[in-house]
Amino acid sequence: MSTNLAQQLREGTTKSHSMAENVSFVKSFLSGVVDKKSYRKLVANLFFVYTAIEEEIENNKDHTAIKLIYFPELCRKSSLSKDLEYYYGINWRNQVTPSLATQLYVDRIHSIGQNQPELLIAHAYTRYMGDLSGGQILKKIAQNAMQLSDTEGTAFYNFDNIRDDQLFKQDYRKALDNIPINNEQIAQIIAEANISFNLNMKMFQELNSNLIKIIFMLLLRTVHNLYKKII
Repeated sequence: MSTNLAQQLREGTTKSHSMAENVSFVKSFLSGVVDKKSYRKLVANLFFVYTAIEEEIENNKDHTAIKLIYFPELCRKSSLSKDLEYYYGINWRNQVTPSLATQLYVDRIHSIGQNQPELLIAHAYTRYMGDLSGGQILKKIAQNAMQLSDTEGTAFYNFDNIRDDQLFKQDYRKALDNIPINNEQIAQIIAEANISFNLNMKMFQELNSNLIKIIFMLLLRTVHNLYKKII
């Protein structure tokens, strides 16, 4: 019997989804304003998030609530590693650390993976379905804003092992609907999905702070250069 979990997740996170899109960093990104330093920090943060998600899903792949959504073709860790090598160089592992908000996110994922694995559904849904739905649009924005080629710095958005994004999303939704969970668990998963959106927003807000600092420093530099010309 179908639980209609996919639709319940979509409807239950509508407000959180809208709030996440209205974080200044996200709005700037969607409008084509992308600072490379902030973006590469985002890529680094996402590496730690996806590493945690994929470790816990792998650890729980035989759990009754997880095995139906165990799709290794979704994994992003490898593609994020390629992007990090592009942005930071071959020694990128020695240069990246999770931000404070990212570490809270990572800790949350490991905690539920060890204590309440069915809640991993919420984090997988929030991240992977978002990546598949808007990934190609975001890829184009990043390429245009940072003048990247098709093969530079945007491997994260390429799902090489998925031939048809729309068909795969349909299959994923069917898998969600067939997970054997009760109404109480469904409510907990929806609540966790909203927590996931909130944790993502906190990551974006940190990046927005960095972007504001960069813009401020550029403005000061411009003013200083103008002043030197005047005197």
